[in-house]
Amino acid sequence: MSEQTLHDPAGPPAVGESRAHVLDVLRATPEAVGVREIAEQTGLHSNTARFHLDTLVKEGLAERSTEGGGRPGRPRAVYRAAASPAPAGRRSYQLLAQMLTGLITEALPQPAQAAATAGEAWGRYLADTPSPAQRIDTDEAIRRLTRVLTDVGFAPGSVHDRPDTAIPLRHCPFREVAEEHRDVVCSLHLGLMRGALKEVRAPLSVDRLEPFVEPSLCLAHLTPAEQQADRIA
Repeated sequence: MSEQTLHDPAGPPAVGESRAHVLDVLRATPEAVGVREIAEQTGLHSNTARFHLDTLVKEGLAERSTEGGGRPGRPRAVYRAAASPAPAGRRSYQLLAQMLTGLITEALPQPAQAAATAGEAWGRYLADTPSPAQRIDTDEAIRRLTRVLTDVGFAPGSVHDRPDTAIPLRHCPFREVAEEHRDVVCSLHLGLMRGALKEVRAPLSVDRLEPFVEPSLCLAHLTPAEQQADRIA
């Protein structure tokens, strides 16, 4: 196994556009702030803001603490930008991902189904949930799904750029792992998209994910939600 496979690329961790915005807000705020403040200033859903904040903490770019001072109720977590860069050192998250996906493939009787179920739960968690009275049409559903995909690291294109109803997905954030464990990783992403669309009560779902139609392009094919339900039933 090559050293490139064992270790992630050298240098600071890559920060996507949404996470970079969260980090910019932290750096511009002198006091520690909570998830709600970050969500309001960035326009992100609270769960997505929390996901980015916790990731920044893990990457050493932010610090998390518990707010004290006599506030009623449960103490809340607050965040601030890290005072100094994290110590230099190699990270091997790619190797960890390879090991865990291999374990899932070997240990579970239906690894793809388990990955899809886990992905759906995370898709529901990361989606921007509408109010009970809000009706989501197709365009708004695709916009919210695209936002989730962008937040997790994809570079989704426009559905209108395709002759069929499919979302072009470029820059798979797990590409190296997906090339070796396609069933698990692609099922995880398929579940993620289906969960996000279910959470927003979308009139459509993702029928199937077509991986690597080009070296850096996958296609998420959409279908009316009732047709998808009939297929599953």
